[in-house]
Amino acid sequence: MTGGRTRAWDDDGFDDAVPFLARLEKEDRAALLAAGRPLRYRARSVLLHQDEPSTHVLLLLHGWTKVTAIAANGYEALLALRGPGDIVGEGAAVSGRHRSATVTALEPVEAVVIDQGRFTAFLGSHPQVSLRLLSLTTDRQRSTDRRRLEWAALSVRERLAVLLLELVRTHGRRTEEGIELTIGLSQQEFAGSVGSSREAVARLLKELRARQVVATRRRRIVVLRPDVLRRIAGESAG
Repeated sequence: MTGGRTRAWDDDGFDDAVPFLARLEKEDRAALLAAGRPLRYRARSVLLHQDEPSTHVLLLLHGWTKVTAIAANGYEALLALRGPGDIVGEGAAVSGRHRSATVTALEPVEAVVIDQGRFTAFLGSHPQVSLRLLSLTTDRQRSTDRRRLEWAALSVRERLAVLLLELVRTHGRRTEEGIELTIGLSQQEFAGSVGSSREAVARLLKELRARQVVATRRRRIVVLRPDVLRRIAGESAG
């Protein structure tokens, strides 16, 4: 805490504290999983495509995915990371609209796919599951709104530091060199996440490399000095 206020890097960030399946009672969870069929996806394969019609939802059992969206001008943003226990594609399935984002496997993924009609019928006959889904949707929206408000006061440099610290906490693996991020994100995806250009993010990463705060590989980042990132992220708090 800083001055009685939660620091940006202590927030839930991209890591939902309670995924959808964990919110359900045991019997409801088993029944929902039984309504679908198992599927496997290779790393880097696309599970759901932005703007496509909705035909199904996915319940993730193993492996992590990234949720991204591309604007009309080609601007791409990382919206979320979804992993074991999460549900993806539910918004389009319930609303009947086209998908608002693309979901891509960051590693091999195991999931259960449920056809849209069967999923909506299940919600109709299981009101407690519908309430849990509504709760999840509300929590995600509140998190998005909070982040938008907090990040409005941060510089791009501070946002990048916050993002790296979030990923260290949720997807960091300690090595002899430092803390390696176990998910591979491009500079464009980092740029979309912090609301900046790829060129600006490239310059900031170059600066952090020169200061030996991070080391970069192809789609890999090793954080060497998280304490420096915390100082950068905390600059806005005074």
